[in-house]
Amino acid sequence: MSSGQPSDNNDPEESRASGVRELDDLFQEEESDDEGCSRPSSPETRRENSRTQVSSRPESAGDGASSSVLRGSSVCDSLFSWLWNRTVRRGPFVDPARDNFRTMTRLYSSMSPAADSVNLSTQTHGAVFNLEYSPDGSVLTVACEQTEVLLFDPVSSRHIKTLVEAHEDCVNNIRFLDNRLFATCSDDTTIALWDLRKLNSKVCSLHGHASWVKNIEYDTHTRLLVTSGFDGNVITWDTNRFTEDGCPHKKFFHTRYLMRMRLTPDCSKMLISTSSGYLLILHDLDLTQSLEVGSYRILRARRPPLSTEGSSTGSRTAGSRHGNDSKAHPHREGLSPRNSLEVLTPEIPGERDRGNCITSLQLHPKGWATLLRCSSNMDDQEWTCVYEFQEGAPPRPPVSPRCSLRLTHYIEEANVGRGYIKELCFSPDGRLICSPYGYGVRLLAFDERCGELADCMPARTALLREVRSVFSHSDVVLTSKFSPTHCQLASGCLSGRVALYQPHF
Repeated sequence: MSSGQPSDNNDPEESRASGVRELDDLFQEEESDDEGCSRPSSPETRRENSRTQVSSRPESAGDGASSSVLRGSSVCDSLFSWLWNRTVRRGPFVDPARDNFRTMTRLYSSMSPAADSVNLSTQTHGAVFNLEYSPDGSVLTVACEQTEVLLFDPVSSRHIKTLVEAHEDCVNNIRFLDNRLFATCSDDTTIALWDLRKLNSKVCSLHGHASWVKNIEYDTHTRLLVTSGFDGNVITWDTNRFTEDGCPHKKFFHTRYLMRMRLTPDCSKMLISTSSGYLLILHDLDLTQSLEVGSYRILRARRPPLSTEGSSTGSRTAGSRHGNDSKAHPHREGLSPRNSLEVLTPEIPGERDRGNCITSLQLHPKGWATLLRCSSNMDDQEWTCVYEFQEGAPPRPPVSPRCSLRLTHYIEEANVGRGYIKELCFSPDGRLICSPYGYGVRLLAFDERCGELADCMPARTALLREVRSVFSHSDVVLTSKFSPTHCQLASGCLSGRVALYQPHF
């Protein structure tokens, strides 16, 4: 089953053995492995302490015509001042989208299954493992258990195309490279490239993994496709030189118990989650280098604290300061070597003395945080956790281990559908989280106003707020996705049905 755990992690307790030996074992090569042929800056969150108060009533003037002239002039000045204060003076310090948070909050809070698009029938194609919108929101692709990929028009809910036998096994993940090209990966160990303009056949098939391929990422700067699988390998594919026979590739990284791999929006970091509870972060990422075991510098970081004292202004400000430097010097030469590896064991509420498995991994659309779905090794509890990136110059590892993440928000999930991975997602603006929740989805926010993470960073770890729960499936929901352009949400379940949600007016 595509959503199962990796076959080489049979004993959960064995994977949690303590000591340095466990970390070394994490990066141990296996004999069956095949050989392949501006840092995110957190904008400085400044709030206006005061706003110019503009009276709608003009100051009194003298009698007669001069009085009316002055009164009209004062009204114009008041209106001009109000517009000036609302736009120009606030300028670079406030994202204009924040002015509309009340409207967006109402829209997302009223999300309901669309009457004409609930349960788009895909039950003959097996479970829905992944959903992906095209960047312009015009196409919704569905990765199915039974070797097929479905394409829908999300606005009209019209079925466009079925890619019959897109692969020879379960289709696990879909990734758009642009508005027309997309890639799919499968348990048949291959990756396929497709063109929306010609869906009768694949553009090409890529061979290089030795086991199930679970993840696809894309670096828009170098145009490198990045894939990961249960063989523990992360492979890069040079799409600049692809032909009908494939494209050049090389093994970039290897680790055992690999579950998910993601790139930050600016492609300056790579995050890898494992079934043994580790989270790996490659800093100052350079995908053009091939990392062999022992050739990368390991920053052995301690477990981050569950609760953090003090305000977060310092960390956000530090992030902005270093983020500005990274625009001029994207990799901050001299502060840390390229592809420095940090090994973290994120602490999960309620799991201080027990192991856990990081099953789902997503990143904030602005690169501020990472979103994890974790389950206990006994598979009897699940959590959704948000970790803020702690930016700044890394200290020297021998003196003070680097720790780049801070747990800011969490919530316990419904323990339904044991053994299956539930894929979460952020809304395009990063204000909401959609979490598969039993037979439906749950919209979660950082505060009651659906504020941005940068504006509602708690001093201590806080609970995520539930905005709305919608139950429209007859089986366990496995995946969810926000549209990048429309106020729309899609979810897919184990029985093979897709539901679309939109605001209810």
